[in-house]
Amino acid sequence: MPMPSRRQSAALLTGTCLTLLAGCSDTAGAHSPAAASAIPVVASTNVYGDLARRIGGAKVQVTSIISDPDQDPHSYEANTRNQLLLSKAEVVIENGGGYDDFVDRMLKSAASSPDVINAVEVSGKTAPKGGELNEHVWYDFPTVAELADRIAAALGKTDPADAATFTQNAKDFVRLLRPLERKEARIKAEHGGEAVAITEPVPLYMIEASGLRNATPGEFSEAIEEGDDVSPRTLRSTLALFTGKQVEALVYNEQTSGPQTEKAERAAEAAGIPVVPVTETLPKGKDYLAWMTANVNALASALAK
Repeated sequence: MPMPSRRQSAALLTGTCLTLLAGCSDTAGAHSPAAASAIPVVASTNVYGDLARRIGGAKVQVTSIISDPDQDPHSYEANTRNQLLLSKAEVVIENGGGYDDFVDRMLKSAASSPDVINAVEVSGKTAPKGGELNEHVWYDFPTVAELADRIAAALGKTDPADAATFTQNAKDFVRLLRPLERKEARIKAEHGGEAVAITEPVPLYMIEASGLRNATPGEFSEAIEEGDDVSPRTLRSTLALFTGKQVEALVYNEQTSGPQTEKAERAAEAAGIPVVPVTETLPKGKDYLAWMTANVNALASALAK
């Protein structure tokens, strides 16, 4: 029996009362004296929650709906606790692009009208002709810089007295993003045009900014992202990238691995091709900048082998 696609699974998400999931959110400032007056911010994932905390500081109380690094965001099932959080939020940060549609559905039934920041809309990115939108825009550093400014503006609108602080915090964050863009430019200068393989489109913006070429059959990464079975022919073509040493690295989404992606990983390792693991949400103990620095450094190290 075929598994439902991730987008099909996302379309089934509802606000139906479910058992509260332990660790489904992370909150900053909940027990501080300023918590009562802090701006309530809800982010769909801890990626955006981390950005909001960095820009808002002690002036925000941030809850990330998805914060478990083992949780596949595509298949997340929203619950009544999420509904309550969204109803109290003054600022909501979502990814958009079909990634976290449960946020919009819940907001429609909420009595409040928070300032909603949609990262895909901020990015201005659209689907290529004849293709699908790559909604994983948090791997695109120029987009994240624009998003930081948009978050600062939303917080400043809610709390005008601290608007200058939010703006400065966003500027400081963007300044710290620049070294990551320079690292990508260095990879491009040293390895531009080299081919790599992926399991899903998650890291594609980083790969493209680094001047690398994605050699993976589109049917493979699309099927994996949708939760569908890869055809035998497509799987053979993908594995041939490693047995034939046609790529320099495999960038592997370890958050949504399965039998077919594991075959690709084993084939790469057997051929001596470096595997670069990536995730869709923040690993435990890391903030956005540390996470992305590790990702870019791992890609550079793999290509240098």
